[in-house]
Amino acid sequence: MSYARIILGPVVTEKAERLKAAARHAYTLWVAKSATKVDVKSALEHFYDIEVASVRVMRTRSKRRSFGAAAQTMVKRAAMKKVIVTLKSKSKPLDLATFKHA
Repeated sequence: MSYARIILGPVVTEKAERLKAAARHAYTLWVAKSATKVDVKSALEHFYDIEVASVRVMRTRSKRRSFGAAAQTMVKRAAMKKVIVTLKSKSKPLDLATFKHA
């Protein structure tokens, strides 16, 4: 998998912002569904020049809603994959705005 297609963007929620602001240097990112922990770590180290301590992966389920008499379903939010990346203490902070092309 190409490094450029692995990281889709940051998760912008209150909980993700609290993790980032804490002294743990944890960042929450949306990634491609087929990305592994090794892929995410190598992509971050390749493009952003940071040192990754750990990567935790979680899959979010799709949000569905039933409607109509025939119990039809509608997908309100697609299933996605997100990771929580913890940086080493001596690493510089992750700034997604500074993308280094290689």
